[in-house]
Amino acid sequence: MPSTEQHHVICTVDVVLLTLLHGALHVALLPRDKAPFAGVLALPGGYVHAQEDAGTQASAARVLQAKAGLVSPYLEQLATFSGPARDPRGWSVSVAYCALVPPSVLEQSRGLQLLPVQNVPALAFDHADILATALERVRSKSLYSSLPVHLCAQPFTLPQLQSVYEAVLGETLNKVSFRRKMEELGMLEALPGQLQTGAAHRPAQLYRVRAAFRQQLSLSARGL
Repeated sequence: MPSTEQHHVICTVDVVLLTLLHGALHVALLPRDKAPFAGVLALPGGYVHAQEDAGTQASAARVLQAKAGLVSPYLEQLATFSGPARDPRGWSVSVAYCALVPPSVLEQSRGLQLLPVQNVPALAFDHADILATALERVRSKSLYSSLPVHLCAQPFTLPQLQSVYEAVLGETLNKVSFRRKMEELGMLEALPGQLQTGAAHRPAQLYRVRAAFRQQLSLSARGL
């Protein structure tokens, strides 16, 4: 007869928290404080609280607040990772999220280790796969959307924003094409009378993201 035993499924969320430091993408990691993988670096994550969380996005936001002490201004569901092999404690499913924050937001965080995404050691569970998926998603969407602005502290100049896009994409962009793309997206508004001064070049206009674009992606049919 078939077994009637009900196996417990582990349900968690994990967050790929990305920021930009010294012109390069960095990921935020935490050493695990308990088995399995005690002491090994991992993405911020935790169990879904069925009696407390309205959904997995609420779980991810709660985990970031509890483990890193921060609220991400941008949080997007990435993918679901599941199976019997990803966690030695049993069959598990993790709903992964991607969070993009400017460095200023991380000033309020605690306990995080920020490492360049090209120099990440072995991670707990399947977190290396989750990170790779997040990087692919972010770079792909950066070709046609406003996604990288979430890594840029406001206000900013157009050259500063272009450098953020270039850091994410890993390539140099044509200045004229970039500015045309920003106009097509329609996501920026100039701050009247506000210029960045003190640099070697002439004062540069300061911009911010329009309110309608601050919590959503702006899509365009063509890439940069």
